[in-house]
Amino acid sequence: MNQPYHQNNGFTEEDWRLFSSKIGGWQENYMNRLNEEYLKILMQNETPSEKFWAIEKRIKIDKKKVGVTIDLRRSTMLMNILDLLNDKVIEMDDLSDFSDTLKETIKLFKKDS
Repeated sequence: MNQPYHQNNGFTEEDWRLFSSKIGGWQENYMNRLNEEYLKILMQNETPSEKFWAIEKRIKIDKKKVGVTIDLRRSTMLMNILDLLNDKVIEMDDLSDFSDTLKETIKLFKKDS
């Protein structure tokens, strides 16, 4: 049976479809922002080796973030959204098309984090 609301998960099937369709764009925007930050590092008045190692350090950290790599499953969607918010990949306004149920669930979790 296909239920529109997953009581235990705090989101609807439509939320899942919407999240699946939006995540790629959010990630592209985030990685574009990261690339701009890397360019700023390259433009600094440092030695080539200092710039190289600074970027290598950043990429090592950044590539583990949900804005770059994601485990795209229904069971991790809420945690992924929280991570996206915490990492400033998205803002609450980006969730405006989602159900009130999802937004309220996120707000509850966000208070604790």
